[in-house]
Amino acid sequence: MSLNLNAYHISIFYSISIQVQGRMNGLRIIVVGAGPAGLMAAGQAALCGADVLLLEKMNRPGLKLGITGKGRCNLTNIGALSDSIARFGPNGRFLRQAFSRFFNSDLIAFFENLGVPVVTERGGRVFPASGKAKDIVAALVKWNKRCGVTFRSGSQVQGLLVEGGRVVGIRVETQAYEACAIIIAVGGASYPATGSTGDGYHLARSVGHSIVRIRPALVPLEIEGDIAERLIDLSLKNIAVRLFVDGVKRAEAFGEMLFTSFGVSGPVILTLSRKAVDALISGKGVELSIDLKPALDEARLDARLLRDLNSYGREPFRLILKGLLPVKMVPVCIGLTGIPEGKPANQITAEDRKRLRGRLKDLRLKVTGHRPFTEAIVTAGGVDLKEVDPRTMESRLIGGLYFAGEILDVDADTGGYNLQAAFSTGWVAGKAAAQSAMKYIYHEDKP
Repeated sequence: MSLNLNAYHISIFYSISIQVQGRMNGLRIIVVGAGPAGLMAAGQAALCGADVLLLEKMNRPGLKLGITGKGRCNLTNIGALSDSIARFGPNGRFLRQAFSRFFNSDLIAFFENLGVPVVTERGGRVFPASGKAKDIVAALVKWNKRCGVTFRSGSQVQGLLVEGGRVVGIRVETQAYEACAIIIAVGGASYPATGSTGDGYHLARSVGHSIVRIRPALVPLEIEGDIAERLIDLSLKNIAVRLFVDGVKRAEAFGEMLFTSFGVSGPVILTLSRKAVDALISGKGVELSIDLKPALDEARLDARLLRDLNSYGREPFRLILKGLLPVKMVPVCIGLTGIPEGKPANQITAEDRKRLRGRLKDLRLKVTGHRPFTEAIVTAGGVDLKEVDPRTMESRLIGGLYFAGEILDVDADTGGYNLQAAFSTGWVAGKAAAQSAMKYIYHEDKP
């Protein structure tokens, strides 16, 4: 197969001499990006008999994968398929076919067969038993090499070559590599230091694909005022947080959160951040309401306060709060209620109790912004799902072009769901690309 240098991006070549590398040896498939989706796709394509070249622009594979889950790598979640799909919001239905073919139990068995045992922790989260993400990366790389995949690091892909509505190759600097199928699995734009700098969006757009606006997801939020700074490093557990957009409740989550120098973070905040970011981008007002005592309704909390007030007698108000809140939060709460810290407990009025209940059940924080992609766990937005076949991950616009992983417009809550999506879409894309390439080689799908 010869490369038509009048295809896409050819104007960029100018007078550079193009050396075509890697002539077809069987079924040549190129996978771009050696993250979880790319490593899975490359290995599966090789197992199906393809000659696979895996290109990674960084100096080694799996950099981002190696730091996920704070270096522990939350591989997947043992929840039911329906629950996992729901974690991705409306776009989750796109993953139904991929998850039906390769899901959590398959992924767990896959890694255990590679000699990486796993453990299941609170919330159904699955981690390597060693607690080391690097063990996952090492296992995937070793498996790929055993499958016959050729690795090429430090390779920045600069363009796709297309002929007659089908990919025929890829351009890397001054060289062109021929291929009968290409899988783009370069990730999104989060943690750019690991190589996820949005390259895939440019490649997809260059051949006609639409990109749904990208924005940070699973990202810390910035809040107004000095409350966060006064509570910096304070972690709250077993609390409920509600998200309000223009005064209307839009979401709620229960669990842990953390105050930082700029605002709030932690699992609960990250879960709510997707809707918060979208609302902020739309120019809407965003607030968080923290329920510090979710196990008690208003009536039961009021009864608790009355008992405490009676038992403390003439002791100062601040002592009551020490039994209700973390020490660091006591002065903040006193300031928000407006009740003098030295006011005797037996002089606290019904109106005082009402204000105190309000702060304990509805601590309001105005959200003013979100942190950048450098601090986001995943990217929301990406290649428009209407332009990708969910059965194969193949482009509906360009034959032989496949997408896998974070480059697609799918993102979920924390808990292992996003990595499962990367592995599942990579698994499907790798197999489908190899099967399609075989048909193409034998002219079964040529006009």
